[in-house]
Amino acid sequence: MKRKLLATLLSVAMVATVFVGCGSQSADAPAADDAAATDDAATDDAAADDAAADDAATDDAAADDAAGEGGLIGVAMPTKDLQRWNQDGTNMKSELEAAGYEVDLQFASNDIATQVSQVENMINNGCQVLVIASIDGDSLGTVLAQAKEKNIPVIAYDRLIMNSDAVSYYATFDNYLVGKTQGQYIVDQLDLDNQDGPFNMEIVTGDPGDNNVNFFYGGAMDVLQPYIDAGKLVVQSGQIAKEDVATANWATETAQARFENILSSYYTDKDLDVVLASNDSTALGVANALASNYTGKYPILTGQDCDVASVKNIIDGKQSMSIFKDTRALAAQVVIMVESIMKGEDAPVNDTETYDNGTGIIPSYLCEPVFADVNNYKELLIDSGYYTEDDLK
Repeated sequence: MKRKLLATLLSVAMVATVFVGCGSQSADAPAADDAAATDDAATDDAAADDAAADDAATDDAAADDAAGEGGLIGVAMPTKDLQRWNQDGTNMKSELEAAGYEVDLQFASNDIATQVSQVENMINNGCQVLVIASIDGDSLGTVLAQAKEKNIPVIAYDRLIMNSDAVSYYATFDNYLVGKTQGQYIVDQLDLDNQDGPFNMEIVTGDPGDNNVNFFYGGAMDVLQPYIDAGKLVVQSGQIAKEDVATANWATETAQARFENILSSYYTDKDLDVVLASNDSTALGVANALASNYTGKYPILTGQDCDVASVKNIIDGKQSMSIFKDTRALAAQVVIMVESIMKGEDAPVNDTETYDNGTGIIPSYLCEPVFADVNNYKELLIDSGYYTEDDLK
């Protein structure tokens, strides 16, 4: 098409040159030459129209080529059962398609075997980059060995894939900072630096197979442990160790059942002052347990993800805060990383020290989280277009 356009333009230029020469020779010619000049002008117009048509056709073809140039990207999400993964998957797909890529988006219903099968199909179907939010960080080593054999780069999305040297990059929020932010919120709300306490606290984290739990829990406990050691924070249940406070699959029902047991065992005659919940699905389980099995002073309750149900609870005074991780920002960053990879370039990262998946440090890009509470949720969530006011009614 480009050669055809060039040939057409050269022909037009040559014809125009001939006509200009003829015109200069017949400037004082009689009226018969005027008719010839009129014919010449018509010919020029027709040639210009042909060139314009070729230009338009070339532009259309270029647009079609650009749409197909991006290639096929596989995006594997763990489940549709949690709102945040629906948003992550949708945002990722729309951002990648807007950049000209074809996207194979799959959700695995929190079933490891299903996710392994989906990733294997992506590899066999010719995906050129894989973006994977794993269900279990240790479950994908075998299938990702196939990706490495075919030189398919892998971006671990939000959850670090462990013990696989096929992982090229990691894109996430600063999950240690998530935990620290939750811990510092508790310190500030209870004024622990100035109050003696003691304040009663319980802890609820997420799935033990999710490597992020290590960072959420670690960041929070780095802030709160000194106050526990000083006796200002007291965990009446004694359940402090990470393995004791875990919640399989981050399930709301599992968190609720455990917390109902804690309340009936330790808080029939005591106030519960604060609950460190690592995310919104576990916080929702705690809130449900409090509603059904607790009559004391309502505790401070943390969360993460700003799910609709939890934001409504924040508005209603049933949850204190939630870490806002704008999945639009993370999706946009992953698109930048994919485009760099597809160009044969190194993807942009901002952390090359923190995230070791057992085979070495994985170059990472960390987005910074913030927290939403009743004072700022409108600015963070509604004014930014993340939610509408109707979403939160």
